[in-house]
Amino acid sequence: MKKIIGIISVFCIAQISLLAQPTFQIEGEEVFANDDVVFHKIDEHTWVGTGKAMSNESLYLVEGNEKSMLIDAGTNIKDLDKIVASITTKPFTVVATHVHPDHTGPSIDVFSEIYINPADTVGIPQFMPDYKGEVKFLKDGEIFDLGGRKIEVVFTPGHTPGSTTFIDKDAKYGFSGDSFGSGNLLLITNFSTLKSTCEKTSALMEKYGIDTFYPGHFFGSNKETRKRVDDLKTISEDALAGKIEGEENPNGFLGLNLLINKYGVRVNYGKDALK
Repeated sequence: MKKIIGIISVFCIAQISLLAQPTFQIEGEEVFANDDVVFHKIDEHTWVGTGKAMSNESLYLVEGNEKSMLIDAGTNIKDLDKIVASITTKPFTVVATHVHPDHTGPSIDVFSEIYINPADTVGIPQFMPDYKGEVKFLKDGEIFDLGGRKIEVVFTPGHTPGSTTFIDKDAKYGFSGDSFGSGNLLLITNFSTLKSTCEKTSALMEKYGIDTFYPGHFFGSNKETRKRVDDLKTISEDALAGKIEGEENPNGFLGLNLLINKYGVRVNYGKDALK
């Protein structure tokens, strides 16, 4: 546990230093609140939980007629299983947008199973060392049928090798974790991967009329848009072509010592991201 707390502390310091703290203004009825998390209603069958440990880390509860889905679990929210059960009576599946301690922290320890992108198994020893439940693997393009509501899995690597977005095509929105940065992308892989992800995602958003994604650090006014996705694609192309160069990143961590600040988004990356 001491190791986990240390990792969380490093991430917390980094998030606070890298991402300016916007005013917390999430609209919608407050349905639960304690010292660890506040849940607000997005619509009649969707809720956003705002954790208080790491830059408003966000978790989302999505309900269908028969089942529910918890997307991410925050940092260290005690009795999260009981909190979720107080909001929905439907049995729920736990999935992760990626394996980082502000999304799969000690909160997940109360759950018997969790679904992740298999590419993020590399992060389990560091970020989920105490998890005793079963780790199941997501598949790109698979559908979770919640009963009258379907959630599609879309692999969106870049932030991590296994970053994943969950899309409700009928509702015209999705949940993207840190795939597009919440305004401050930590690019742990490389620009070639990010470019491919943005091309894939932009095409999907156009085809199905997806308006926005709820991000991994939601403050109420920073939903991800198709323009954001396209802007990140342009940044990736220009960085790879040498048209733009990153500045020294004074707050860099995890080797992300370079920074591009353009189109209203910050991209933190390391020199290997250009390969």
